[in-house]
Formats: sequence, structure tokens, C-alpha cells
Amino acid sequence: MYTLKINGIERTFDVEADMPLLWLLRDEADLTGSKFGCGIGLCGACSVIVDGALVRSCIISVSSVAGSDVRTVEDIARDGRLSAVQQAWLEMDVPQCGYCQSGVIMAVTALLETTPRPTASDVEEAISNICRCGTYDRIRAAIDRAAQILAAS
Repeated sequence: MYTLKINGIERTFDVEADMPLLWLLRDEADLTGSKFGCGIGLCGACSVIVDGALVRSCIISVSSVAGSDVRTVEDIARDGRLSAVQQAWLEMDVPQCGYCQSGVIMAVTALLETTPRPTASDVEEAISNICRCGTYDRIRAAIDRAAQILAAS
């Protein structure tokens, strides 16, 4: 039995210790925003925030995050209001196919929580998600826009 705080709610799961966090989120917690992409932690489609740090949930076991605070893309809008990152994503028309976007949004959310005015090198260092559609220019524009929204609030 493993207990995690997922999106602010403490939950207990009876799963194998080596189950990837991604499968717990998708199959046990019914939170399907995080996607399976590569299965080896490279693409970032499965990105979530654990105890304030961005992690690739496909390669981290449930046992290694037991007792942790896990945030998924389902949790970043509050009280019916989009987060600054989500708002910027819409304004800048970022998604194309959209498959990778929940992971990118989580990566950007984590970045802006620690670096509210990121430089180009901050973004390059922090955002390593892969977008097969190549929307990188729109992603960068949306990061800049999200930082502006946060600065104005």
C-alpha cells in the first residue's frame, strides 16, 4: 500500500512497488492528462511535478514517491480559471496535435514557479520535452507570454 498526495488529495493505492508513477496516475487514479510517449524518460509527455520538482513519471516508481505531493496537469487550473501557462498556450495557439502538450505545460509550470522571468538559456536548460509537430517557436512565445501574465498578476 502506497499513499501519495495527488493534486491536493491524499490517496492510498494497493499496487506493486515498481509500478511506474505514470501507470498509477492513469490506470489507478484515472488522471489521463499525463501521456505515455517513449517510456524511457526522454520525451517528457509524462511530466508531472513531485514535491516541487519536475519528473518524468514513466521512469519513477510508485515506491520512490510514496508520501510525496504529486501535481498533474489536471491540477493547474484553479477555481475554474486557467493557469497563466494554460492561458498563454491558448493565446499563442501552441498545440498542433497536442499529445505532448500536458507534459510541456507541466515543465513550463515548474520552470515559472522557480524562475518567474526566465532567460532563453533558462528555458533551453529547463525544457527538454520533445514535440513531434515542432511547435517550439510557439512554445517559446507562450513561455514569454505566461511570464508576462504572472508578472501582471
